[in-house]
Amino acid sequence: MAIFTHVSVGTNDLSKSRIFYDSVLGQLGLQRVADLGEKGSIWGKDKPSFFVLSPANGAPATVGNGMTVSFEAPDRASIDAFHAAALAAGGKDEGAPGPRGWAPHAYAAYARDPDGNKLAAYCFAPA
Repeated sequence: MAIFTHVSVGTNDLSKSRIFYDSVLGQLGLQRVADLGEKGSIWGKDKPSFFVLSPANGAPATVGNGMTVSFEAPDRASIDAFHAAALAAGGKDEGAPGPRGWAPHAYAAYARDPDGNKLAAYCFAPA
């Protein structure tokens, strides 16, 4: 059973975020499943799981210090593609694809979206 129903991050530029996440999350097999007008969009695989929203209170979106949203990747190649797509779509590198020594077979990459939200993709399958 999943622990979370979804994760949300804020944006100050919904159009830019839609382009970024369509490209980046597409590398992991997720697609945009709903648009909420100018309020945001939702991505998922077989159900909604990741929301990008304009803050409901009207204040600017800000980044959570110490927060990372990490996506499960089907294989290492999709992590490499996730990272490359993030950089090509205006994201920033936060950790190149490669092994992570804290767990057996852990392979990951980190990037920030155009709003500064920190993202990761992880695979725990052997190479």
